[in-house]
Amino acid sequence: MSVRTEDGSRKARVVVIATGGTIASSSEPGGPAVARRTAAQLLGSTGYGDVEVEGRDLFSLGSYLLGHHELRLIAEAVAAEIARDDVTGVVVTHGTDTMEETAFLLDLVHGGDKPVVLTGAQRAADQPDSDGPRNLREAVAVAASPDARGCGALISFAGRIFAARGTRKAHTVAAQPFRTLDGGPIGRVDATGVHITARPVRPAPLDPPGPRFDDTRVDVVTVHPGADAALARAAVRAGARAVVLAGTGVGNANHALLDWITEAVAEGTVVALSTRVAEGPVVPTYGNGGGVDLVRAGALSMGGLPVYQARLLLALLLSQGVSVTRQALAAHV
Repeated sequence: MSVRTEDGSRKARVVVIATGGTIASSSEPGGPAVARRTAAQLLGSTGYGDVEVEGRDLFSLGSYLLGHHELRLIAEAVAAEIARDDVTGVVVTHGTDTMEETAFLLDLVHGGDKPVVLTGAQRAADQPDSDGPRNLREAVAVAASPDARGCGALISFAGRIFAARGTRKAHTVAAQPFRTLDGGPIGRVDATGVHITARPVRPAPLDPPGPRFDDTRVDVVTVHPGADAALARAAVRAGARAVVLAGTGVGNANHALLDWITEAVAEGTVVALSTRVAEGPVVPTYGNGGGVDLVRAGALSMGGLPVYQARLLLALLLSQGVSVTRQALAAHV
């Protein structure tokens, strides 16, 4: 039976799915921090006002340990909770190291209006100044907010709300580690409530990841002075179905990598062109081994999509048997 407020309206219900991360981490005396706290322990540390909160433990891992299998499990758990009629929104507690990838995957496959919100912490749960309880309280408020409906997957952290696409961890230890490339947060949480100030434009959802996603390998190769094609060739030999080149500048490489792209594309390997630069899109401009030549040789520009989100998009599409073409990528890059 639903719980109702004094005016007869149904209370918001938010499910918190715990996956580990710093927010769930504590340490033995003199030892390293390890993710070990349960959803119940996390939820017991703070209050949520009129929102009914329910916890669910999925696993407890630092996000540096996650693979495609664990990301698929998170996507499946979120979909199951979102499908419930009595659930207003979902929060995923998660490590900050790879939160940008999980948030993006959830955004790619989430087709409903209910908010899906990721949060975590920069300071472990057993530290006296841990930011976890506040971040969790704010994430629950976002997931319960009618204003967040239709925004897809979001990251709520240190009072700011970010759209999944284009958001990256930009600082290793700062209290607010996230930044949206070429943009900013789409909202905030403060003492007066949840405020959405911009709404992300989202393409039609993709199919959720299936078991084939677990083993679909896509590697990233960074271009630098003197780089050759050895690492790219090794990635393909190891089973990579696609390679993302993190090019220099607006998306450039050199003649050795240009020759490899021509060979790899002819043999059926997807080659995507991103940039190692923190902000700004791929804009093929230069010849003589630059981006114009790379695209002519068959590399697919990933536009303004950050390199590791580009990698994840390719893995999802390839795992579903999608022919990765410029047309297939257009809505997402």
